[in-house]
Amino acid sequence: MTDNIIKYDEMVQNALIGVVRDILTDTEKLGLPGEHHFYITFQTTHPGVIMPPYLRERYEDDMTIVLQNQFWDLNVEEDFFEISLSFNRNKEHLKIPFDALLGFFDPSVDFGLHFNTEVDETAEEIEEEATEETANVAAKDDDEAATDEASEEKDNIVTLDAFRNKK
Repeated sequence: MTDNIIKYDEMVQNALIGVVRDILTDTEKLGLPGEHHFYITFQTTHPGVIMPPYLRERYEDDMTIVLQNQFWDLNVEEDFFEISLSFNRNKEHLKIPFDALLGFFDPSVDFGLHFNTEVDETAEEIEEEATEETANVAAKDDDEAATDEASEEKDNIVTLDAFRNKK
């Protein structure tokens, strides 16, 4: 039955990426209007991210770039964008897949987006599993303690709670 559900989270994720893609496409064609400028955070470890090795070493997990005054060669495609930025007075070229995005923020209008990523989902799944395991261990310990207490109080009564299948 779970195969036949609407995946709203994926649909929303794709729509949000579409917003960023449209904003960057407009910026590519027309430049930045007014006081607008963008902070874009992305996973540096995501497959498809291309960046200089020294930047990848410095930003091992994620990196935030600023599109404001000095950026060049902005090229927006369906699945990624490319841009050249200045790092320590060196012009460097980056290629960033849209599904590597973690956040987008335009402080001039206080607008921001946060993106769900596979890393976030995996971390949440690990946290949920750890919580479940901790709860199961605590429940098992409680059952064993109850069994020990019952056997001490009434030697001729055996409880089966410890053997019941719990879900």
